[in-house]
Amino acid sequence: MRLFAAVVTDGSFTAAADRLGTDKARVSRIVRRMEEKLGAQLLTRSTRRLSVTEVGRDYFERAMCILTAAEAAQASVAQQSREPKGLIKITAGAEFGTMVVDEWIAAFLRQSPKVTVEAEYTSRLVDIIHEGFDIAIRVGTLDDSGLSARKLGEMVFGLYAAPNYLNRAPALSTVSDLKHHDLIMTKARGRSNWTLVNGPNTERITASPRCAVNSTISARNLALAGLGIAQLPRFMAEPYLTDGTLSWVLPDWADAPAPVHAVFASSRYMDPKVRSFVDLILSTFKCGYCSSQKMTDRQEQIAA
Repeated sequence: MRLFAAVVTDGSFTAAADRLGTDKARVSRIVRRMEEKLGAQLLTRSTRRLSVTEVGRDYFERAMCILTAAEAAQASVAQQSREPKGLIKITAGAEFGTMVVDEWIAAFLRQSPKVTVEAEYTSRLVDIIHEGFDIAIRVGTLDDSGLSARKLGEMVFGLYAAPNYLNRAPALSTVSDLKHHDLIMTKARGRSNWTLVNGPNTERITASPRCAVNSTISARNLALAGLGIAQLPRFMAEPYLTDGTLSWVLPDWADAPAPVHAVFASSRYMDPKVRSFVDLILSTFKCGYCSSQKMTDRQEQIAA
């Protein structure tokens, strides 16, 4: 089929043979066998010119579609199997980037010596297409758009306080006891409150906080200082549980888990370095701090 397409494109057996690195007699013989097998004349030959019959033209057009699809399939496989190399630009939220994505980047650079990384951690929503980013790590529900994403897992939360605070504070055994405690809350859209979930049960905590901050890192620091109870991502609190400087309180109650996605421009022709980075995240997403998910190859068409 490829040989016949070359004959039609180049206009002669000789030119097609030269381009394909074979001889004219072999090209002529193969085309003749094709015609015998198909039971139709594809080319009209004369001593001076070679022309394509109507049937041959139809066969040529269909053959070109098949050959183009085959080449695209080969290119796609080759693209996925290439060693990752070059620059990959990554963006993420400031806190999640510093405390989690940095670890992923370090592991990725150790794994891929021919890759360089440029990372921007920011609280603003980055337009990855127009700003030239390869991938964004987003925490929370995604808005609808034309970008592709893969869900990496979920970030889970808990309520934490320093032992020296709990030793002097009122008893704490039920979620309703929180109204008697000093709370350290992060502000969302100018408001400070918690929506705590325990299975099918939900409690909205609207008490005035002892301290309201716009950073979970600040909330953690204030909890470590013994100033009250903070709601923190598990990955952030875990090291302090290990050394005893924080205690986990009301372990059945916390904010609903927040999904974590890798967002990129296209899932169909993903650059090898982007695919490699996403695969690494999926294999290393911390089950102890977050709820990890082993995903299928289904790409979610969502927005960033």
